[in-house]
Amino acid sequence: MGEQGAGAASSERPARARNGTMSMNEFSEAAWIWAAKGLGAVAGSAISLAYILPRGRREAAIRFAVGTACGLVFGGAAGLKIVAELGIAGAIGPAETMLLGAAAASLTAWWALGLVMRAFRRGSQAEGGR
Repeated sequence: MGEQGAGAASSERPARARNGTMSMNEFSEAAWIWAAKGLGAVAGSAISLAYILPRGRREAAIRFAVGTACGLVFGGAAGLKIVAELGIAGAIGPAETMLLGAAAASLTAWWALGLVMRAFRRGSQAEGGR
């Protein structure tokens, strides 16, 4: 019974390559979705940095971190909204939806924060001028 149980348990485990790593087709769908979301967030942040160059390294690091975080957090909702608005929900899969949403969210994150900061500056200048 011991050997039969061990054989049954080993057949349930995914096969590993010689070096002990998993092959690409062994990743779960959730792993692919998270990978797509992360890739989209990083790509959107990088494009944002290239589109409007930062003043220095510190600003670049902050912008990259904010964009990546926003892409990871809001990428799913943004992707679903974009896909629904474009009417392409049946044409692309969940990983592509997350990639699209994360890139869009991270690309626009710094722009949205810039608008908020500009509004705060105008408000504080108006109060100082009274």
